[in-house]
Amino acid sequence: MSDISSPPATGSLPGKRLNAESSPAQPAAAANSAASVDASTSQFVSWVRGAAPYIHAFRGKTFVVGFGGEVVAGDGAQSLAYDCNLLAALGIRLVLVHGARPQIDVEIARRGLEPRFHNGLRVTDAAALECVKAAMAVTRFEVEALLSQGLPNTPMAGSYMRVTGGNFITARPFGVVDGVDFQYTGAVRKVIAEEINADLDQQNVVLITSLGVSPAGEIFNLCMEEVAEAVAVALKAEKLIYLCDAPGLLDADGKLIESVTADEAQSKLEAGEGLTEDLHLYLPCAIRAVRKGVSRAHLIDRDKDGGLLLEFFTHAGVGTVLSRDPLFRLREATVEDVGALVALISPMEADGTLVRRGRELLEQEIERFTVVEHDGVLVGCAALYPFSEDNAAELACLAVTPEYRRAGLGDQLLRRIERRARVQRLERLFVLTTRTAHWFRERGFNEIGPEALPRQKRELYNFQRRSKVFVKNL
Repeated sequence: MSDISSPPATGSLPGKRLNAESSPAQPAAAANSAASVDASTSQFVSWVRGAAPYIHAFRGKTFVVGFGGEVVAGDGAQSLAYDCNLLAALGIRLVLVHGARPQIDVEIARRGLEPRFHNGLRVTDAAALECVKAAMAVTRFEVEALLSQGLPNTPMAGSYMRVTGGNFITARPFGVVDGVDFQYTGAVRKVIAEEINADLDQQNVVLITSLGVSPAGEIFNLCMEEVAEAVAVALKAEKLIYLCDAPGLLDADGKLIESVTADEAQSKLEAGEGLTEDLHLYLPCAIRAVRKGVSRAHLIDRDKDGGLLLEFFTHAGVGTVLSRDPLFRLREATVEDVGALVALISPMEADGTLVRRGRELLEQEIERFTVVEHDGVLVGCAALYPFSEDNAAELACLAVTPEYRRAGLGDQLLRRIERRARVQRLERLFVLTTRTAHWFRERGFNEIGPEALPRQKRELYNFQRRSKVFVKNL
């Protein structure tokens, strides 16, 4: 966690000089400018440190990114290449699956053909297949060109991304549906996962075009989203990412749904409300993928500059993440959590919200703590200190990172601590606080005087902090 921003340093940054002959007004302006630079520098350092846990967690993991031809033809293609380059540089095993729907439509129109669809799926006859092959080839070359850049003064300066591909996808004909013969429109039959992994092991970026071949040597036009799903499942990928025409899934009020389980997403899909064209295509694939073992599926706005970086290296993210089970997980702490606990509570200890606890004390008392994780990152904690002689217990060290304080995690931790206290047959839960009195009042706690505390706690009460004492009957 990265919640502390170091205070701005006085003076200018190293290597910067103020004009010695400045007028009286100029030094003040220069000082303000230097302070602004220092604040910006502090924010940058804080952001990088906050991203570090994700960098460690994702190194060596496989990400499958699916995107349509709209991305390649749009203004964001350049930025996507920059971000893919950075992901690869951070040690992420990257598989890119591209489509070419708009490019195929253009090619069909150029040749004077009439496009045919049935239930939203393209009917690919022999003439249309020639258009598909031409559009796919051009689109693939454009993506390869974007990934091969290395000009100075660009994010890809000094890099060389080895982009590979191959006959990794075995296809079968889609067949005849409702009396319509889809001819050269196909479906994924098999993914040659061991060959893709062999390329990834050599630190190559694998680029897959949405075409497949049959054992008979026929070529089939495949749906990009289904190819990406099949590849992610075959590789047991950490993440399947779709770049789509929406910020993600939205609720009834039009607000972004940051995380959702596969079952919840299925209900939203069946309701069919508020889903864009891309979401109708991508959401079923994302749901199936997480149910088949892909750790996470993400829906990210294809027009969001830096969307991949913001989604994976910031606490809040920018899209919707799908998982088989809820992303927030409450559990009892272990000694391996001590380092994360120190980082979590240090900012609140520094500003006086929490009483300081040294690392040694945390290690000794770790079994008293309950923690909450978000996607594997510790984002909240609380501790229970029983006073059995008085049939009471103290709720202590309740803390949630700022990014998640509106996610209801405080209430979840409180309920978990109350259950733990009831299991121990304790009758009262009390808390000492200097900043959050109203929060506890709203949850059924009543203020009492320090003299009503259990004897052992009363003897340790710090009158200098003047903490307010609240109690709740269990």
